[in-house]
Amino acid sequence: MFSMRRRDFVALLGGAAAGWPLAASAQQAVVPIVGFVDGRSAEASVRQAAAFRKGLNETGYIEGQNVAVDYQWLNGQYDRLPALMADLVRRRVAVIAALSNPTVLAAKAATTTIPIVFGVGQDPVRMGVVASLARPGGNATGINFFNQEAVAKRLGLLHDLVPKAVRIAVLVNPTNASATEATLREIPEAAHALGLQIAVLNASTSREIEAAFSTLVPDRADALYVAPDGFFAGRPVQFVTLAAHHRVPAAYTQRDFVEAGGLMSYGTDIPDMFRQVGVYTGQILKGVKPADLPVAQSTKFEFLINLQTARALGLAVPNSVQLLADEVIE
Repeated sequence: MFSMRRRDFVALLGGAAAGWPLAASAQQAVVPIVGFVDGRSAEASVRQAAAFRKGLNETGYIEGQNVAVDYQWLNGQYDRLPALMADLVRRRVAVIAALSNPTVLAAKAATTTIPIVFGVGQDPVRMGVVASLARPGGNATGINFFNQEAVAKRLGLLHDLVPKAVRIAVLVNPTNASATEATLREIPEAAHALGLQIAVLNASTSREIEAAFSTLVPDRADALYVAPDGFFAGRPVQFVTLAAHHRVPAAYTQRDFVEAGGLMSYGTDIPDMFRQVGVYTGQILKGVKPADLPVAQSTKFEFLINLQTARALGLAVPNSVQLLADEVIE
């Protein structure tokens, strides 16, 4: 009886030992998954996604080797966020990288435990995302890239380029509630200081963008101010084409628009913001708690002018304004 039990024990021990390399191999094969959620389309965010991966690389994480990234591109469909975040939480991703105002708000509503690294264009304290910039608290931290704080400066530069403008159309995306509310809170005072009248237009789809442009001439808008929004940011070619067709000077938030033929942009370096989000994501993957990472603030602002577009619109850009530009596209 004793010999049978001994044989059973030896067999059991041998089986367990045989399984150890397989178990260790399986553990080594498991890599953390980062849920990357952005309001743009994948086609419009090649540069931004590459910058995010660069940030991960700076902290020792290489996509496909020791980290996996689950890219979720909303293409302006913010109504998808609750279900999408619920799925990421259910799958227990290691970190959620939330690259827009609606995205981080949805992430915060979905989880209080999974770390969140955000990129937002307005004060995250005012948004209720963190307790303070120096001590975020909770499970979220990230980058504030000051899109809303740049409203007055952007509008002022548009006025410098189109000094005869009196009536400015402001295009907002009503489905991006936080960004729209912030724009409509900031822009009236800035417009009043410049002696400008404001007409607010709404669009949340490609067709609605076209419809908004068709109202500019009948409404006698002298220029267009495109508010910050991930969906808008993913459609520079559409905006530039429509602005050229309707011969409307337009101000944008990102350089992509000017490179595509838009008149001007003023805002922070968005790809660098994505890189910083990647760095923070990598640090959290290494074990740093979000509460211990102060909210970073973008410090590099870019003013771009497309002189070819200005000439096509019959605008003479003074040398004094050109000297203010970080880049002038001929």
